Amino acid sequence: MDLFTRSWAALRAAVADLPEEAFARPSGCTGWLVRDLVCHLVIDAQDVLITLVTPASGEPTVDAATYWNVDSEPPSGQDPLDALTVRLAAAYQDPALLTFHLDDVGSAAGRAAELADPAALVSTQEQVLTVGDYLTAYVLEWTLHHLDLTTHLTGVPGPPSESLAGARTLLERIAGTAFPASWSDADVLLVGTGRRRATAGERDELGALAGKVPFVIG
Repeated sequence: MDLFTRSWAALRAAVADLPEEAFARPSGCTGWLVRDLVCHLVIDAQDVLITLVTPASGEPTVDAATYWNVDSEPPSGQDPLDALTVRLAAAYQDPALLTFHLDDVGSAAGRAAELADPAALVSTQEQVLTVGDYLTAYVLEWTLHHLDLTTHLTGVPGPPSESLAGARTLLERIAGTAFPASWSDADVLLVGTGRRRATAGERDELGALAGKVPFVIG
């Protein structure tokens, strides 16, 4: 729960401090500008709010790792939902309106997470999981998108070290194996999710795992 709060607060703070011109720069998400990524974060925050007030019963069907759908192909940017996000972001016109909306909805999502019972069951995407697992899954989401935010920007603080470590731990659970211990957490996340190609030397270090990356989550 605490890691969710830290990673989400750090990402929102990074967005809040962006200069206006940064919103027109590319992000680390294929086909998205920074403004498109920030619009996606607004939608994510709405999803968090909806899920936390959607109680479920029975037994969990997924946990923080199995919550994610995993593909081997990086997104092309042509998905209809991705295209919708681009159109929504463009509709804001003034980046200040977009940052205001993220702060407004994002703060509410953060408060809702702090108040939620981690053992409670919630439902989302026709799956059932505990609040604790749901919020743990989102640590990976926030951390990856924080890296996406800073891909082509300088002087923007990256994710906290504890967020990077927590996201790496979850990605290794998803992968079913550990990445090389000598790799930084950021490199594991970037290469492991297909945000950057592994160098020849890194592929040698990956060994059999080289044939399994990337783990594209969504």
